[in-house]
Amino acid sequence: MQTASKKVINGWAMYDWANSVYNLVITTTFFPIYFLSSTKAHFNSERIPFFGKFFVSSALYDYAMAAAFLVAAIFSPILSSIADTRGNKKRYLMMFTWLGGISCSALYFFNGANVEFGVIFFILATLGYCGGLVFYNSYLPEIATLEDRDRVSARGFSLGYIGSVLMQLIGFALVVVKPFGISDGQAVLITFLLVGIWWIGFAQITFFRLPASVPAVDQHKGSALTEGFSELRKVYAQVKQMPVLKMYLRGFFFYSMGVQTVMMAATIFGSDELHLSATLLIVTVVVIQLVGVLGAWGIARLSDKFGNLPVLIAVIILWIGICIAGYSVTTANEFYVLAAGVGLVMGGVQSLSRSTYAKLMPETKDTASFFSYYDVTEKISIVIGMSTFGFIHEQTGSMRNSVLALTAFFILGLICLLFALKKNATLKNETIHN
Repeated sequence: MQTASKKVINGWAMYDWANSVYNLVITTTFFPIYFLSSTKAHFNSERIPFFGKFFVSSALYDYAMAAAFLVAAIFSPILSSIADTRGNKKRYLMMFTWLGGISCSALYFFNGANVEFGVIFFILATLGYCGGLVFYNSYLPEIATLEDRDRVSARGFSLGYIGSVLMQLIGFALVVVKPFGISDGQAVLITFLLVGIWWIGFAQITFFRLPASVPAVDQHKGSALTEGFSELRKVYAQVKQMPVLKMYLRGFFFYSMGVQTVMMAATIFGSDELHLSATLLIVTVVVIQLVGVLGAWGIARLSDKFGNLPVLIAVIILWIGICIAGYSVTTANEFYVLAAGVGLVMGGVQSLSRSTYAKLMPETKDTASFFSYYDVTEKISIVIGMSTFGFIHEQTGSMRNSVLALTAFFILGLICLLFALKKNATLKNETIHN
């Protein structure tokens, strides 16, 4: 196997440029800020109705995110089965791109009063994002050799950060300049519309340049539903026989609970706990993304020198420090410094996690099934992380307690990674002696 041409690699990475605007503009910045402010303005309270029941608005956002990823986790094995057994990986990547993009644009019609409408299309956008990632990630071992996967993975994340920052700046400019006399709320709604157009538009480059899917198998033993979960069981059986990969995935499961929750709840924390303005929060997120580009490339270089697992362990230790510091942060300046630290380790941990898995997984044609297992692991961790965050916030009345609780997830992940590193060293020694 050879690494694909530069044209193919750049085409693959451009999908990160296309879909990362959802992850930044929708889940991290504009939508949570707009969701909290618009619902509070309409209901004149932080407790808002949702299908007849009342929730704290920020906790409802956490629960909605958890629900979206739970749905994505359930569908992930079915989607991977379709990709691996029916040879139409690119077609489904396109389908979920359109689902996500159209759903983001539909948020243009969310006004704070129609809470159910906003939450449903937010969940659909998340499903489009997560569903597309199953197929996008599964291309990595097909287009890059083992030694190039860290570099290629980091390229995707770096382009994603740059593209999402550009879209973020466009949205920020709309809010500040307010062309044609539009209001702040209208500027945000136009940004939602543009996110969907950006996502679908730039993804066309990926669709044009990626190679055709692996040919489908001749026969199917059952439906995509039964085959999907059957493939997931097969992957699980293989993972159990690979001690380093098994322990790594356990660590990934735990520390992803913390990483993803911090990323998705950062702006809500800044708004609710520190009462920062929307403008300052948007600027902060832009800084996080720019620092994230440096983090992704810097940590990829460190992994080349010191190895993936040792660098991941160091990064998780930094995340533990960030959570502890987050519990005691009280001023805007402290929040900005903390945000810069988050940006430094955020891009690196995501990129390195994906490439480490791609290195540890066995050589196989069922790449979508293996990355489905990875995605299900990550999404279930998000469900637990966001639900825990929202629940602790509702029960204690403070997000600071939720942030501190995330430390436990990182510590469990760290322990698992240390065991994986030890097991990897043992296996290497046994190989040398044999």
